Amino acid sequence: MRKIAIIGAGGFGREVKMLIDQINGQEKRFELLGFYDDRHYDGPINGVAYLGTVQDAGENKIPMSFALGIGDPTIREKIVKLLDQPHFEFPNLIHPSVITGNDDVSLGRGNIICAGSILTVNIKLKDFIILNLCCTVGHDTVIDSYSSFMPSVNISGEVHIHEKVYVGTGAKIINLLEIGQNTIVGAGAVVAKTLPANCTAVGIPAKPIKFHETSEE
Repeated sequence: MRKIAIIGAGGFGREVKMLIDQINGQEKRFELLGFYDDRHYDGPINGVAYLGTVQDAGENKIPMSFALGIGDPTIREKIVKLLDQPHFEFPNLIHPSVITGNDDVSLGRGNIICAGSILTVNIKLKDFIILNLCCTVGHDTVIDSYSSFMPSVNISGEVHIHEKVYVGTGAKIINLLEIGQNTIVGAGAVVAKTLPANCTAVGIPAKPIKFHETSEE
């Protein structure tokens, strides 16, 4: 079994613990060591140990795996840069109930795909993507690294979603569109036209309501 720890003990991190438990219920694949979080916890979190800060995680000398239980794409990217060392791994975590087509569905590393999600055919997910509960991804879609999709997001076919996009609960993305990097799509929005980078878009149809600066390190 792989030794694994979860980065982030907030709500989604605890849901990742549940996901690992349910994967192990089908096939014992992971030994869950506990949580790392920059907030201090005095005792166990949902029955497993608090192990220290993210900096403490990076100082481990033993080979181990990490799962990133953090929804914010930018924070997730920063943590990967800290932990991207040869003796660390970032496995894909896929709930046993997920339906995935057999034809040309490729995943990078560190992706988390939660219960009830469906990926059809000819799909490419790059690295460190979150598909929360009951998301759907249609044919010929490409999703770039660090993007996050909250529960019940529907992505139609032939969509390209660029890096570090955040899509709120229940949003729908119509086919043949692009969403630019660092863009936020509000909960319940319907994306019917391509969206530019670095904006927040809400409504039906979704329209940018503001643009925001990004800081690259």
